[in-house]
This record gives sequence, structure tokens and C-alpha cells, in this order.
Amino acid sequence: MNSSGNKLNVREFLRLSENLPVADVRTPAEYEQGHIQCAVNIPLFTDDERASVGTTYKNQGREKAVLKGLEFVGPKMGSLLKEGIRVSGNHRELMLYCWRGGMRSESMAWLFSRAEIKSNLLEGGYKSYRGHLLEHLSLDRKIIILGGYTGSGKTSILEKLKDMGEQVIDLEGIANHRGSAFGGLGKEIQPTSEQFANLLYEEMKDLDPEKRLFIEDESRSIGSLFIPDEIFEKIRKSKIIAICPEPGVRTAKLLEEYGGFPREELVTAVKKIEKRLGTENMSEAIRSINSGDIKDAIEIVLNYYDNAYKYGLSKRDKSTILFLDTDTRDAGVNAGRVIEIADQISF
Repeated sequence: MNSSGNKLNVREFLRLSENLPVADVRTPAEYEQGHIQCAVNIPLFTDDERASVGTTYKNQGREKAVLKGLEFVGPKMGSLLKEGIRVSGNHRELMLYCWRGGMRSESMAWLFSRAEIKSNLLEGGYKSYRGHLLEHLSLDRKIIILGGYTGSGKTSILEKLKDMGEQVIDLEGIANHRGSAFGGLGKEIQPTSEQFANLLYEEMKDLDPEKRLFIEDESRSIGSLFIPDEIFEKIRKSKIIAICPEPGVRTAKLLEEYGGFPREELVTAVKKIEKRLGTENMSEAIRSINSGDIKDAIEIVLNYYDNAYKYGLSKRDKSTILFLDTDTRDAGVNAGRVIEIADQISF
């Protein structure tokens, strides 16, 4: 067994990772910032230890840095090896990566080889994975954007389109956020922008670029994260089907989605858009929420979002916008109407 591990290019590494456990040996902070979706974190160094080794390298050179690293790793070699054995399981084989595919992954491969665990190292490390996925996200695709006013039920329509066999990417689902000031209500913590791109790649890597792909219209940010430029540029340039339900349909949809949340959470969300909503409108919306008239508050807030969406559409090439008027909340019916329009789009 090669104690330094078997080095693989990113494509071969990812292919094998579909059936073998993957370990990210970088620090917890690096892992949290972004990692290969299926990877388990087995950090060679803690965040503070890595910082100390880096400072030593900068000030005293490689040899001193290696010795400093050994000081940290020596006492925990046993626990690291146990974790490697646990993660590798019956496979007795691991896919390993660090930042550049250098000393950290090679050191862990050597350690795991003591227990007869085979290690496959990602050549170029996590950095090469990021380059690969950004290149993949840049591929030309037959994208159709599903847009429309707030409360149009776009997410439900996307789900129906997927059930009907269409290729669909739910950006808000991946982002754990609905994309508005109220979008975080009832959602888990969002990933970082970097990890969002990683998750997006995992969703897109097996899609057929020759078949059309539906993606919901979004601004550059979804909550606290940002859409990768490679995808956002496509969103802005692709043809858009704008869903335009009657106001009452949208109000009912939003009342269903948000009416059950605690009043204090709704008030906090309204306060986030005070500058754009205006102090008077904000105060009126908050009074409505506190009095239990959620419908009235929704109608006040919708006026702001409608104007914002109209402005966004005005910045697009008019020839790329296709409108779909509808008088129903039925996602299946609206999905069928979307497909009728999409069938007329040429790429």
C-alpha cells in the first residue's frame, strides 16, 4: 500500500466518491465555509493550531512549521486513526482531501495506512474541486426562468414541473430561504455562499444540458448568500415566463404561507424593509399584524414588492419576457400553462 495515498484527478475522485466515504481533513472553519457535500470532517488541525503552524512557517520556515505541526498532531494520532477507521467502515478505503492536496491529506493517508486503510487523495485538493464546479456551472444550458410577482406560487409550480418530468433547480430550496424579508421564517440556517455553490453543483451535475431547465427568478442574493456569477448571469439573460395572478390569488397564497407565524416574527420581518417600505407603511403593517389583520399587512407589503418586481422587469430585455396571466392558485394548472408557453421558446 502506498502510505502517501493514491492521487486522483478531480473527475476520477468525484466518480469514486459516489460509492466510497469522503473525508475533509481541513480545519472545522474551512469545512464550514465550504466542502464537498458528502464529506465528513476529520480535521488534522484545529483552527487555532493551523493558524499557529502558518505563523511559524511564515516567520521561521518549513522545518519549524513541520515540527510545530507534529507537536499538535502527536498526542491525538490515536483518536484521528480511530475516526478514520470509523468513517471508512467496511470499505477500509477513504477519499481524502485538504486545501491543495498537500501535506495535510498526505499525512492523514500515512496515518490511516497504519490500519490498512487505503487512501485516495484529490490532486490539487479542495481548490481543484472548486475550479471544476465553477467550470461546470458555466456550461451553456437551455434555461427558462420562472418569474412573477410575490405570492405567485412559483415554488409550487416548479415542484409540479419536476413531477411532470421537467428539469428543475429550486434555488430557494437549496438556500433555505424564500428570497424576501420574510424568506427566513421557518427555515434552517442558510449555507455560506461558497457552500451554496457546492450544493448547486451537486444538483446540476447530472442534468442534461441539451434539455430545458427551469430556474426561479432571483436577485443576486437569496437571504444572506449570493448566487454564483456563473448562474446569475444566465438568470439575467435567459427568457423569463412571468406569472401574473390576480391580486386576491396572491394574497390568499401568502396568507396561507405566513399567516401562522408568531406576530413578533412577522413584525421583525417588516422592520427589515422599513427604508424601502416607508415608515408610515411599515407602522400601518405592524399595527395590522398586532391586531391580527394579517391580510391587511400582506396587502401593504405586497405593494412594495410589486413595485420592486416591476422595476426589475424593466431592466430586462423586453423580448425575453413572456407573461402568463392566471386566475387560479392551482399549481398543476399553472404548471401546464407554463409548459404551453415554454414549448414555444426556441434556443
